[in-house]
Amino acid sequence: MTPILAESSDYAPFEVTIPPEAHGLRLDRALADAVPSLSRSRLQGLIRDGAVAFDGATISDPGRRVKPGERFTIVVPPAEPAVPRPESMALAIVYEDEDVIVVDKPAGLVVHPAAGHESGTLVNALIAHCGDSLSGIGGVRRPGIVHRLDKDTSGLLIVAKTDRAHQSLSAQFHAHGADGRLERRYLALVWGGPVRQHGTIDAPLGRSRTSRTKIAVTRSDDGRRAVTHFEVLERFNAAGGKPLAALLALTLETGRTHQIRVHMAHAGHPVMADPVYATGFQTSASRLGTEARTALARLDRQALHAAFLTVEHPVTAKRMAFESLLPADIQSLLDGLRHDGSLKPSVSQKKRRI
Repeated sequence: MTPILAESSDYAPFEVTIPPEAHGLRLDRALADAVPSLSRSRLQGLIRDGAVAFDGATISDPGRRVKPGERFTIVVPPAEPAVPRPESMALAIVYEDEDVIVVDKPAGLVVHPAAGHESGTLVNALIAHCGDSLSGIGGVRRPGIVHRLDKDTSGLLIVAKTDRAHQSLSAQFHAHGADGRLERRYLALVWGGPVRQHGTIDAPLGRSRTSRTKIAVTRSDDGRRAVTHFEVLERFNAAGGKPLAALLALTLETGRTHQIRVHMAHAGHPVMADPVYATGFQTSASRLGTEARTALARLDRQALHAAFLTVEHPVTAKRMAFESLLPADIQSLLDGLRHDGSLKPSVSQKKRRI
């Protein structure tokens, strides 16, 4: 098979035209035949990551059948350094011993190096802080990282400093609390608010077909299982009693990319100030009181915070519980909503001193 490459380099976008003999082949197979320098598994990853497009639209299905004459654009990102560089920066360390370190991550900090964020990440800071003790299981690009938070989601994150700790923590996060060792709870301010006080969103997630940077609810045979449990802690009503916003506590049964943000948007209650999944809520923002509207305008990221983390220590088996108060930007929005008028706090909220 001889492909027609309109442009070719290691990193720049290039095009592949499907020849007649590739008719009916899977996309990943056809591209692997056309580009011998890229393995089929590598191409499958590129397709799922949104790096392959047809007629300007992102393709996410490696099994899509191709036709002769179709032209696909492939973007191969630059290779990252084998080992991230240590970079000294201030870290809000909640707990640390020989095996683990718990960090209160601020919004805006990327967890691990990736294309466009090769430096200035939490991993770079951890390498500088921990030195050679940081665990390397899971690849040199994510040393010690067993879970992560979105760049603009703040809150608690635990990191393994030894291989033994990494194995135990990985098992706990893989179980997502089913074995009773792990609990992660988030706080979020959302538009509107669920009618029920407690509930579960069970909807599979996958890469959006229209944008490589977005996740979307998809068919069960085309996505990965994703389950989010919620509890309404406080409701905020507009004039006339119509629900305007709510403070939620959320627990993950699975840990998918953007899970809370996509599930809440799917339910019709996106996280406030989410720049990706809460577009189109300008009308709701105009109904806020002056204090809340000002705080929302100043909030340049989603109102989502990883507030509670409970884990079993990987060596001592001691149960460790950590709590992170809402950061000032989200707290300011919450205070504004309360000042503008809300229902009485729920019992669960009083217990957690939010």
